[in-house]
Amino acid sequence: MVGIGGFAGSIARYWLGSYIGEKMGTRFPYGTFVINISGSFLIGLIMSLLAEKMRWNPNWIYLVPIGFIGAYTTFSTFEYETLRTVQDGQFLTAFLNITLSVVTGFVAVWAGAAAGRAMP
Repeated sequence: MVGIGGFAGSIARYWLGSYIGEKMGTRFPYGTFVINISGSFLIGLIMSLLAEKMRWNPNWIYLVPIGFIGAYTTFSTFEYETLRTVQDGQFLTAFLNITLSVVTGFVAVWAGAAAGRAMP
């Protein structure tokens, strides 16, 4: 289940990251940012649903939050892209990437958990 979810999550990450990069450029790592924020929302939502609302088979935990979301989110890519911006002397971009990703990611995971709890 982890492998199946991981396969789908890594493909989704590649596709979405490439699409966003083509549309918005690569001066700021928009693709990684969108993926990390949407992944934060998804894990908040899914874990709230799995823990509080539904009696799903435990395999869903391996498939979705561990497999899919684990492969979909890109924390190591986020760190590497931030390092590259620092090495290129783009300190403001690096600071914005760190600050926006962490703060917005926290808000997204909170919103996802709240959405999961609010569902009937």
